[in-house]
Amino acid sequence: MSAAAPLLDVRGLEAGYGEITVLWGIDLSLRAGEITALVGSNGAGKSTLMRTLSGLITPTAGSVEWEGRALQGADPKDILTAGIAHVPEGRRLFSAMNVEDNLLMGAYTRRVPQAVLARDLERVYTIFPKLHERRTQAAGTMSGGEQQMCAIGRGLMSAPRLLMIDELSLGLSPLLVEQLVEALKVLNQEGLAILVVEQDVVTALELSTSAYVMDMGRIVQSGVSADLMRDPAIRRAYLGALAE
Repeated sequence: MSAAAPLLDVRGLEAGYGEITVLWGIDLSLRAGEITALVGSNGAGKSTLMRTLSGLITPTAGSVEWEGRALQGADPKDILTAGIAHVPEGRRLFSAMNVEDNLLMGAYTRRVPQAVLARDLERVYTIFPKLHERRTQAAGTMSGGEQQMCAIGRGLMSAPRLLMIDELSLGLSPLLVEQLVEALKVLNQEGLAILVVEQDVVTALELSTSAYVMDMGRIVQSGVSADLMRDPAIRRAYLGALAE
């Protein structure tokens, strides 16, 4: 991993729901221009961590720093304005609204000229041409893959420096996943930092530079993604038949 100062630095983070603690002492660092994967089995706490980082859940302990600025407990709008966009599990689109209006909702915190928004919208359409074809269609009538494109595009419309994607490939065909992965690589090459939560460990480790493994609400392993892919323990635990 790079020796440069982290873009997002998480230390000793704990959070949960009511009296139930889900996250225990999470340490995590994300660096500018990198793709980082967060992997683990269902129920490991990955989505809870994403919701905490985006301000939807208030942490009970620990710190979250964005370029040295404390963000723990900040309002979700302030976190989005700071440059962190969250693409939630299940997409969470406004199903009755058309695609273009869904995309523009991602820019609701920005105070920029219309020409800038138009430019950014065209950029999203360049990355995901299918959305341009569907721009007047109700978002809820699209396929799952198209809805995921729309959810990512909505996140991009906030002009983030860090894009967090929860369950990139959930319910999608391998071909659509491959298309999304290629799009993320292009965005990353342009300088966007990405945190991707993914149950498909092979996809996650092949896409990312570095990765963290979660289990039972804790980070149990981290390192360079290529090294983790070769780790016998990781292969046995998460890759099944591929471990042989």
